[in-house]
Amino acid sequence: MNPHTKPPAAGSHFDVIVIGAGAAGMMCAAQAGQRGRRVLILDHASKLAEKIRISGGGRCNFTNLTVGLANYLSRNPQFCRSALARFTPADFLDLMARYGIPWHEREHGQLFCDDSAQDIIDMLRTECENGDVRWAMPCTLNSVTAGSTPEARFLLDTSHGRFSCESLAVATGGLSIPKIGASPLGYRIAEQFGLAIVPPKPALVPLTLPPEELAIYKELAGMAFDAVAECGAGHFRENLLFTHRGLSGPVILQVSSYWQARDYGDSDGGRQVIVNLFPAEDVRAWLGERARSKTLLSNLLADRLPKRFAHAWCEQRGWNRPANQFNPKELDTIAAALAGWTITPNGTLGYAKAEVTLGGVDTRELSSKTMEARKVPGLYFVGEVMDVTGHLGGYNFQWAWASGYAAGQAV
Repeated sequence: MNPHTKPPAAGSHFDVIVIGAGAAGMMCAAQAGQRGRRVLILDHASKLAEKIRISGGGRCNFTNLTVGLANYLSRNPQFCRSALARFTPADFLDLMARYGIPWHEREHGQLFCDDSAQDIIDMLRTECENGDVRWAMPCTLNSVTAGSTPEARFLLDTSHGRFSCESLAVATGGLSIPKIGASPLGYRIAEQFGLAIVPPKPALVPLTLPPEELAIYKELAGMAFDAVAECGAGHFRENLLFTHRGLSGPVILQVSSYWQARDYGDSDGGRQVIVNLFPAEDVRAWLGERARSKTLLSNLLADRLPKRFAHAWCEQRGWNRPANQFNPKELDTIAAALAGWTITPNGTLGYAKAEVTLGGVDTRELSSKTMEARKVPGLYFVGEVMDVTGHLGGYNFQWAWASGYAAGQAV
């Protein structure tokens, strides 16, 4: 038996049952338990919170200093405002301080554990124990049905027996990283009770290129450089990385969510990704200063870009000749291409390589203050299972903490 389990007796009744012992689920269970609610948390996994454990290279990028509405995608874009305001990054840092967990800041406001993501897991587990939360792990959920009384609104048939509860919180996550147990269970529960689902898609995921374009850059796998990438409303500056299948790196993972969110109202359809290869410079002025040079354009560009990429990029366009052989109009065209390299991906590497899931339970069905389903009293959804998707950099964990806290105060 796992050291974090406190097995309940079959047939037990609880005030609250939380399905899913990840970031949002444990936060919700801990808050509810510490309010005096009798809580059971169940999960099909044998290891606790694997997604936390593997995140951030094992050090868990647990939040970000710059959390706001602009860092989240949702068809209901104002939904996360209330929860984010009521449990902030500072609140999570206060919690970590109580446990003496050291942390550090990296670029773009990202916060990581100094030692290990296990520190976060242990903290959340202890918070649950402080609320006398009971555990059922590993536990298979066979069915959820509506109960007949206000005290037992939900009946859960599991591999540990049948349990009943007044409030049910679904914290089952999305479909990303199936090898650690991702499943559509939360969506099925929502649909069972008549809630709408925004079709899920992989997000924060590498993009693939069509064969004809991949052939040009296939020898560049492993090469990375600083760039700005845009897609729809998404605009980011970070490293771009070439892979054997296409493009990755933080800047591509960021825009992948917008490329996937073509039905979120982007007027241009979000089909193309625009990359600025000169993110910090006026490229036309830079070319003008070198317009009389007898050096090949690709060799000039190699001062700012990886040499092999510069050569492949120029060869593809027939521009690999001395700079002084281009007239001003041609230099205008080259500058525009360098500042707006247009890429049309043909897909992604899917849920296996996605960090999170775009879409999920439609938040228009939920209370933004409590996470409760408007038409199903006692049914709550927290974390990634909802149609709230954060940017790369700790924003999705902050949503897990904030939504878990909001529901935990209400269940």
